[in-house]
Amino acid sequence: MENSNQTSSGRFFLLGLSNVFYLQGICFCVFLIMYLMTLSGNVLLIIVVRINSKLQTPMYFFLSNLSMIDICFSSTIVPKILINTLSQDTSISLVGCALQMYFHMALGAAECILLAVMAYDRFAAICRPLHYQTIINMKMCILLASISWGMGFITASVHVPLTFQLPFCKSHHVNHFFCEMPPFFRLSCKDTRPNEIAMSVTAQFIALDKAFSTCASHLTVVSMFYGTIIFMYMKPRSADLPEIDKTVSIIYTVVTPMLNPIIYSMRNKDVKDTIKMKLSSL
Repeated sequence: MENSNQTSSGRFFLLGLSNVFYLQGICFCVFLIMYLMTLSGNVLLIIVVRINSKLQTPMYFFLSNLSMIDICFSSTIVPKILINTLSQDTSISLVGCALQMYFHMALGAAECILLAVMAYDRFAAICRPLHYQTIINMKMCILLASISWGMGFITASVHVPLTFQLPFCKSHHVNHFFCEMPPFFRLSCKDTRPNEIAMSVTAQFIALDKAFSTCASHLTVVSMFYGTIIFMYMKPRSADLPEIDKTVSIIYTVVTPMLNPIIYSMRNKDVKDTIKMKLSSL
């Protein structure tokens, strides 16, 4: 009776970060600080690239796209996590859950592809310096960035509808912080192996093959972002560990977007000089 009522209500119930009151407050503060750092760091990078002519290069064009993806990526997930941490009602509508899953997957896939594009850009700059301006011109930059965004949304447009065609008759309580495909497969009473195979093949195409084509400057991001996504989307059902899955998801949805502008840009002299100049003029 409980399951039928939940199914007919068309709502899912997400797990909060903690059921202990004082831990809820701590988790809320930590995630809020990380989210604000993500927004401020990535917005600052976009502004600095726009106002400094020295940074009007392909590398920083791609970094600006990465920052935009990270802002949207975190904003798709973290606000709902913060609300559910302090709220008694942790439910989310069917449409809201589908939209969250769609944008989460689209932006995550777009970031994977964009990181590979950035690796190709660095490869061309280092290994073919005499031909770099010809290979990576502005038209090519726009094309590669558009492919990254487009492929991300195409991927989500395939997998999310397939996920929500499954019957969720076991329960509507999701043992996860947000709407993501692997935890939803555990809720279905139908054989989800075709969905899991399709998801694994897509993850292999987008993440695994690209992870080993990157250069040294990307190793930190590759280890955190690609590694956690490969673990989440390519492991077999028999290896499901919900508690570990939740921790892994936090790394690539919250931690990595916060660290990206620091790892890629904040150590750059031109970026730091531009920030200092604008701060001194205030």
